[in-house]
Amino acid sequence: MTAHEPPDAADAVAYDAIVLAGGAARRLGGADKPGLRVGGRALLDRVLTACADVGTTVVVADPRHTVRPVRWAREEPPGAGPVAALDAGLRCTTAEAVVVLSGDLPFLEVATVRRLLAALRSSGAEGVLLTDADGRDQPLVAAYRASALRRELAALTDEHGSLTGLPLCRLTGALELTRVPDPVASFDCDTWDDLATARARIREHGHVLDEWISAVKDELGIDLDVDTGILLDLARDAAHGVARPAAPLTTFLVGYAAAQGKGGPEAVAEAARKAAALALRWADEDTPEAPSDAKPHAKGETRPDAKGDTTSGAKRDDTPASAPAPDVAG
Repeated sequence: MTAHEPPDAADAVAYDAIVLAGGAARRLGGADKPGLRVGGRALLDRVLTACADVGTTVVVADPRHTVRPVRWAREEPPGAGPVAALDAGLRCTTAEAVVVLSGDLPFLEVATVRRLLAALRSSGAEGVLLTDADGRDQPLVAAYRASALRRELAALTDEHGSLTGLPLCRLTGALELTRVPDPVASFDCDTWDDLATARARIREHGHVLDEWISAVKDELGIDLDVDTGILLDLARDAAHGVARPAAPLTTFLVGYAAAQGKGGPEAVAEAARKAAALALRWADEDTPEAPSDAKPHAKGETRPDAKGDTTSGAKRDDTPASAPAPDVAG
């Protein structure tokens, strides 16, 4: 779960999303590709999670369970191809900015979608799409102006009488496009090897924690971004200052306290700060200290030893060195 800053209200772009997830997955032997899991989450759910700020999300496919609410649509006839599917999804949207995505993008993130929308707004182009590691256009990881899509879909329908079977390049080739290189976010899972590559990557050291937190949030239905560094620091302080099992229990209690207050990331941060301060106070009590009623001694001043005698540190003879020795002869 990486923390991210929400865009300023003035910078946010209202948009709808269309996810094409009804393909035949021939290179996967006809497997249910949107339902294949990477990091414990279905590919389709991973794509939906990246559309955090969306108005309406339309998934062009047969209905299924998803982690986020969507509107379902289907091209006519089913299996008529991506252009027909895009047309069916577009009929269910109202925003001028439309993000168009395939349902098999394991590494798509909220930041990627926002970057596409920001580029669409600032460039004045009719569409902004990602290019993959080989520089190829990925028209199903893109943001478009809905009016431009409708214009070209109507032109194709007039020309061909139907959109069935048309390749997507016939549509995008007529648009003024801007391209953004991104070999990671544009990676899709067309083959079993692609799926294995995606599953291996999220388990790498630099990705596994964020991937796991995102998976847990989806599983529990939590839509909250917090600073994981704060929680990790708290867990460390609780483990070191109290006891190792205190780490997970303390972070749980922090989350519970924040939920009771119906707070967002700020409530979690404040609860974590209080718990961390408590853990440090707890640990400080293990530090040896002088008794609270003890008084400092001046240099050369005698202090009580363990037996209650006064001494400057060496064992003291009760008889002064200058006193005469006792007369043992009687």
